[in-house]
Amino acid sequence: MSTPTQPSADWLPYARLDWSRAAILLREHDPPGAGLHLQQTVEKYLKGWLLDRGWALRRTHEVESLIDDAITYDPSLQTFRGLCERLSNYYLVGRYPPAGLAGPTEAQMTTDIAEARQLILTLFPSEAI
Repeated sequence: MSTPTQPSADWLPYARLDWSRAAILLREHDPPGAGLHLQQTVEKYLKGWLLDRGWALRRTHEVESLIDDAITYDPSLQTFRGLCERLSNYYLVGRYPPAGLAGPTEAQMTTDIAEARQLILTLFPSEAI
C-alpha cells in the first residue's frame, strides 16, 4: 500500500510487470505485443509520477495526453512526446485492428524501449530497469 506522499507505489509494480512482458515479447519476435506492453508500462509510470505530484487520476490510455500533463510539471519531458505518440498508436494496433494502423517493427521497438528506459529513469531515477 502506498503512503499519502507516494501514490506511485501502487502503480510501479504493475509498470515493472508490463516492462518485463514487453521484453519477453520482443525476444519472441512479437513487436506488436511488445509495443502494447511498452505502452502500458509508460502509461503506468506516468500516472504514478503524476499522482505523486497531486494530479487527479484520469482514466485514459492516451500516453501523449499523460505526457502533456507531465510537461506542465516538468517542461523537459517534452523530449519524450514523440515516443508517447508512437506508444498510443501501438495500443490502438492491438485493440482496434480495423483502424489499419501498422504495428512497430523489431528495430523500432528496440529504439522505443531504449527511449522509454530514458523516460522512466527521468521520472524515477532509482528505478532498476
